[in-house]
Amino acid sequence: MGVLGLIMASTVQATVVEVRTALGNVQINLFDEETPESVENFLDYVNSGAYANTVIHRLEPGFVAQSGGFVYNGMFPLDSVPTGTPVINEPTLSNVRGTIAMAKLASSPDSATSQWFINLSDNSANLDVQNGGFTVFGQVLGNGMEVLDAIEDLPRFNLGGAADSIPLQDYTNADANNDVEVTGDNLVIITDVVVTDSATVTNPDIVPVENTLIDAATPDVPGSGNNSSGGGSLGFFLLSLALVCRWVKFKRS
Repeated sequence: MGVLGLIMASTVQATVVEVRTALGNVQINLFDEETPESVENFLDYVNSGAYANTVIHRLEPGFVAQSGGFVYNGMFPLDSVPTGTPVINEPTLSNVRGTIAMAKLASSPDSATSQWFINLSDNSANLDVQNGGFTVFGQVLGNGMEVLDAIEDLPRFNLGGAADSIPLQDYTNADANNDVEVTGDNLVIITDVVVTDSATVTNPDIVPVENTLIDAATPDVPGSGNNSSGGGSLGFFLLSLALVCRWVKFKRS
C-alpha cells in the first residue's frame, strides 16, 4: 500500500448524502478529503436543490446508472439541470462497483458539471484510465446497491436524445408498440438528494480503492483503449453522449 493508501486507511473525511428515489433511498459516503473539488461541486448542486425531481435518464446494465442532468416538473419534455463552471478532474480513486463518479464530455477531462453515475460493476479497467480517468468521489453505503440492482433490472426504452436507454417502471414493450404515453409514474425519479451527516469524519471503516492505473495510462491517441471514442469503450461513449444530446419532445401528460 502506498502513502495515499495509508492516509486513506487512517482517516476518511466524508459527508453522507441520501439519494431518495422512487424505488428506495441510497446513502452515499462522499470522499471530501480525497476529491475535495468534486465533492464541493456535487454539494453545491445538492444544497441548491438542483437534484430535486431529477431522473435516472440512462441505464447501461452491468455498467452504470446515470442521473443529475434532467428534471421532471410534471410534464414533458424534461427540463435540463442548470449547470455551473465545470470542475477539475480528480482521478484519485477507482471506479469499482458501488462508487459514484462524475460524468463528463468525451475527450475533455475537466468538463464535469452536474451529471453523475453509479458504477454497477467494476469498471476500473476502463474508466480509471479513459479520458483522463473518471473522478470517483463517493461510495454507496449499506444495502444501497440493492436499490441500484432493482433499477438495473428495469426494462429500458429509447425515447430519443439523452433518453435512448432510459429505465421505466410499469411500462412494457407492448405499451411502447401501442404508443402508450410515458408519464412521471413510469420514470425513476430522484425526489431529492440531501445531506444526512456533515461530520468531518464519518464511516472511518471505509477504505476507498486507489486508482493505480492512471499513472500507467498512455496518452489518448486514435485507436488506443484510452480514447473515449475508441474501440472497447462504446459504453462510455454512449454515457458521454448523454451530456451533449438534446431531449426529444414527449407527449404532455
